[in-house]
Amino acid sequence: MIDLHHLGRRAAMLVAGFFLAAGMQAQAADAAGGKGAKPAKAAPPTSSTAAPAAAVKPILEQRALDLLKAMSDRLMAARSLSFTAQVTYEHPSRLGPPLAFMTMSEVLMQRPDRLRVLTLGDGPASEFYLDGKTMTAYSPAENFAAVAAAPATIDEALKVAFRDAGIYFPFADVLLADPYASLTAGLVNAFLVGQSKVVGGTTTQVVAFANNEVFMQVWIGTEDKLPRMMRAVYRRDPLRQRHQMELSNWKVDPVVAATDFATAKSATAVAIPFAHPAAKPAAAAAARSQ
Repeated sequence: MIDLHHLGRRAAMLVAGFFLAAGMQAQAADAAGGKGAKPAKAAPPTSSTAAPAAAVKPILEQRALDLLKAMSDRLMAARSLSFTAQVTYEHPSRLGPPLAFMTMSEVLMQRPDRLRVLTLGDGPASEFYLDGKTMTAYSPAENFAAVAAAPATIDEALKVAFRDAGIYFPFADVLLADPYASLTAGLVNAFLVGQSKVVGGTTTQVVAFANNEVFMQVWIGTEDKLPRMMRAVYRRDPLRQRHQMELSNWKVDPVVAATDFATAKSATAVAIPFAHPAAKPAAAAAARSQ
C-alpha cells in the first residue's frame, strides 16, 4: 500500500514553481549520476538500424512570449490576489502505470510580504503563514508549528522556506514579483498552441514553452490574462510523470486584513525548528520531553 503520509509530504514539497524546480531537479540528477563510464560507441546506421531523428530547431514565437508577458504584467499589477490551486501529480503504482494524487491549496497574498497557503490533499493538511514579521508552517494533524523570522519579500521568503525547511509551492511563479523573468529563464522554445474554451469556464490561449529541464503548457485567460491551468513534464524524469495545476476562484485586489496572514495556532502547538521534514520528528520528540 502506498504511504499517504509520505505522499502528503511529497505533495506539500512539490516544485517551487515549475520552472524554479527545474534547476533543483537538474542538480539532483547530476549528483545521483556522477561521472560514470563512457557509453559504448554507437554503431553506424544500417538498413536495419534507423538513423536518429534530426534535432528539432528551437522555436521562439513572439506572440507566445507576448502572452506570457501579458500574464505576468497582470499578476504584477495586483497588490493582492487570492485563488485556488488544485494540483495533480503522479506516483508510480506497483503495476507500473502511474497513480494520480491531488492537493488543493487556498492561496491569499498581499505584496510585498504577506502570504497564506492552506493545503488539503491525499495526505496530511498543511498551513503556511507569512505576516511580514514571521513565517509559520503548521501541521494540523500533528499539531506541530515551526516559526522563523520573515524575510522582507515574498520572493525571499519562498527561497528561505525551501532552503531551510524544504517548503515550496507549485504555484510560486504566480506569486513572484516578476513571473515573466522566472518563466522565461533559460527559455529555448515558446510557441502558441491555439485557443481553448474548456478550461476554467472561459476562453484561453494555450502557450507551450520549455527550457533544458522542463516542458510546460499554460492556459491564459483571453480577457483577464490570468493563468488558468499549467502542465509540466521534466526532461530528466525517466518516467515522464506529469504535473498539472488548475487555478480557479481568482480575485484580483481583494480587501485583506493583517489578521488574514497570522495564526494563533502556533501558541498552543508543539514547537519544532524551522527545518527540513526529516529533522522534525526528532525535534518534536525532544520538545515533548521538556
